[in-house]
Amino acid sequence: MAKTESNEFKVGKIAPDFNLMNTVDNKYYALNDLKGDKGTLIMFICNHCPFVIHVNEELIKMANEYQNKGIQFIAISSNDVVNYPQDAPHLMKKLAHDLAYPFPYLYDETQNVAKAYDAACTPDFYLFDGDLKSVYHGQIDDSRPENGKSVTGKDMRKAMDNLLQHKSVLENQKPSIGCGIKWK
Repeated sequence: MAKTESNEFKVGKIAPDFNLMNTVDNKYYALNDLKGDKGTLIMFICNHCPFVIHVNEELIKMANEYQNKGIQFIAISSNDVVNYPQDAPHLMKKLAHDLAYPFPYLYDETQNVAKAYDAACTPDFYLFDGDLKSVYHGQIDDSRPENGKSVTGKDMRKAMDNLLQHKSVLENQKPSIGCGIKWK
């Protein structure tokens, strides 16, 4: 399993806008259509990456908990589906249904959104405040598919809790690690 670290995304940077198809309902949504009142977590994920599969259950759990507190979760897949057909939109829809994703699962066919965010890996997490200013870009926690540590979401939960409690952003933001985005 090749490991790729997320690239730097400066705290305070405004979230790049997008207009992407939600594979769950086949409708297009802009960032402002989906953003949360208190915050927005944008996650670059895909169907087949073992790092994403490893954290899926925790992502669903966190989304169910924090969306009720005003933080919206948005998943985006930007992988090349010609060479990685398991990440095709119809299979994204099936996975979202099978796992009962409580968030939209958007398809970035042109890969322009991934480039705008300088996304590097799956999963790659970007947390923004209610004004869409970046407050956290890093790992969900220290767990990896091969290291035997339990998935707790502690780093992401701490970042979201700080946001909700109007505390300063986390000083130590460890990069996310996962499979590299499959570029065309």
